[in-house]
Amino acid sequence: MRSIWNGAISFGLVSIPIKLVNATESRSVSFRQVHTEDGGRVRYKKVCELDGEEVPQAEIGKAYEDADGTMIPITDEDLASLPLPTAKTIEIVAFVPAGEIDPLQMDAAYYLSANGVPAAKPYTLLREALKRSDRVAVAKYALRGRERLGMLRVVDDVIAMHGLLWPDEIRAPEGVAPESPVTVRDAELDLADALMATLGEVDISTLHDDYRTAVEEMIAAKAEGGEGVPAPAREEEGGGRVIDLMAALESSVRAAREARGERAGPAEGEAEADSADVAEVTPLKPRAGRASGSASSPKSTDAKKSTSRTAAKKTAAPARKSTSKTASGGSAKEPAARKTTAKKTAAKSTAKKAPSKTPPKTQAKKATPRKRSA
Repeated sequence: MRSIWNGAISFGLVSIPIKLVNATESRSVSFRQVHTEDGGRVRYKKVCELDGEEVPQAEIGKAYEDADGTMIPITDEDLASLPLPTAKTIEIVAFVPAGEIDPLQMDAAYYLSANGVPAAKPYTLLREALKRSDRVAVAKYALRGRERLGMLRVVDDVIAMHGLLWPDEIRAPEGVAPESPVTVRDAELDLADALMATLGEVDISTLHDDYRTAVEEMIAAKAEGGEGVPAPAREEEGGGRVIDLMAALESSVRAAREARGERAGPAEGEAEADSADVAEVTPLKPRAGRASGSASSPKSTDAKKSTSRTAAKKTAAPARKSTSKTASGGSAKEPAARKTTAKKTAAKSTAKKAPSKTPPKTQAKKATPRKRSA
């Protein structure tokens, strides 16, 4: 790989000659501007505003535009004379845990290569020291005319450097968070956790740019004289539609499980969310001696309850009398033979009880004259 900068890493009193190599590259499809009438290439020309003439690259310099529009020329010699200690040096200023670096500061990435055989030993020393300490190095360096901030870490057997933005270049997130208060329920958090667990981890190396692939296929189809790839059907936009967050989470969990080949059962937290709306129903067991599927079993249970209540209220009445009343009261659903038997039993019990009340009344009448004679 071609180096873009040569210098040295300053590690205390140790100097490590290195070469800076780009660690990333852009794979996006680039386009040219053309004239839509005839397809001719449209090019930009650098023209001087004073004389209107095109200016070649060799005659183009730098200048700073003042607030009033005045141009202040700045030459390469002016920049080279500045007291910049990091002009050709990556100066390590501290070693910190990687968690202290805000990912928002991450910028371009580079590989640092040892420049020459003498640099191999100190390069390896720094690499192994970073591995064992489990820390990253914060450094300053100069590139393309300005001083920058960097972070050195180990990638495989190579020291990599990430360009960092200066802390004052990170904007505060003011006015970005939702202003209205929002309450998130535990059931919604449970479903979100279940969705994250279902999606699981992914091998980043397997991900690719689907849009770039589609663009390349379209270009290949047009190059062969076709009309490109047909556009997919657009889904209806749901602008302004209120989304049921719980239902969306549950559907997402099911879809993720099906995509992974798992059984699409109820999502975690779904049962708790639904239990408040559905009452539990316990079926009653059929009465003993009756058919389990008979239609009269629920009513016969009610008849038992009424019989026990009647017996509790009228404890002074004989047992036979209460039984006959219960039998006659529940006879609407019983056969005719049971009705006749209940009536006969009631008549017999009445006939037997009538004589038993007569002797006490007769004895009471005879006892009265004895008291008068006395």
